[in-house]
Amino acid sequence: MINKIKLDDIELIAREAGKAVMEIYKKDFSIEYKEDNSPLTEADLKANDIICSSLEKLYPSIPLISEENAEIDFEIRKRWEYYWCIDPIDGTKEFVKKNGEFTINIALIYKNIPVLGVVYAPAIDTLYKAKKGEGAFKNTVLLPLNRDDNLYIIAISNSHLTPKYQKFVENMPSSKEKKVVKKGSSLKLCMVASGEVDIYPRLSPCMEWDTSAGDAIVRESGKMVYQFGTEQPLVYNKESLLNPWFVVE
Repeated sequence: MINKIKLDDIELIAREAGKAVMEIYKKDFSIEYKEDNSPLTEADLKANDIICSSLEKLYPSIPLISEENAEIDFEIRKRWEYYWCIDPIDGTKEFVKKNGEFTINIALIYKNIPVLGVVYAPAIDTLYKAKKGEGAFKNTVLLPLNRDDNLYIIAISNSHLTPKYQKFVENMPSSKEKKVVKKGSSLKLCMVASGEVDIYPRLSPCMEWDTSAGDAIVRESGKMVYQFGTEQPLVYNKESLLNPWFVVE
């Protein structure tokens, strides 16, 4: 199945969604709040419609999960071999703040493992992508990049900074000088994949659609997303779509 999927097609879908999102981003827009108090804008819904309808047209036999769609019962999901995992806008809080640090995430999952991912940050026109066996890229540059410094760079979330992260940074053993970089959305996973940062700990809740596309890029770059405190990779299509804590390195 994966051999029939063209990564360029998924990139085009992400870019189309990004173009629509940016039209809304540049004007005043209304904000609603879900039951979990997370924000929702018309841009989330517009991007979701573009992505889901495009994937269903190109690959009608592959089911999908999206943050903005109704949740599908695990008794149905557990029988899936392949499925799309979508976050139309990852980092809606960053979108609302208009700081540019939000992404459009599209991933293909095969037997609980992300095997294709596109992460597009339309406000800065930066696209990360990967397909299993074909390499990972930032725009057109193969990852990881070479970095020439004597720093140990730790990525931390803009919107979920807690004392747990401070303790993690303080306890991280390194002979290099530590530097903390705050960044929104799945850009943090992609920055580990690219080599721009060394590690990204996630010590607060997030969902499978927040990580799946970035995770595919991380894995294809030769890095991994580990469940916190273990050497076990993050897995997908769990009965609960909530991720455990994890570390990307």
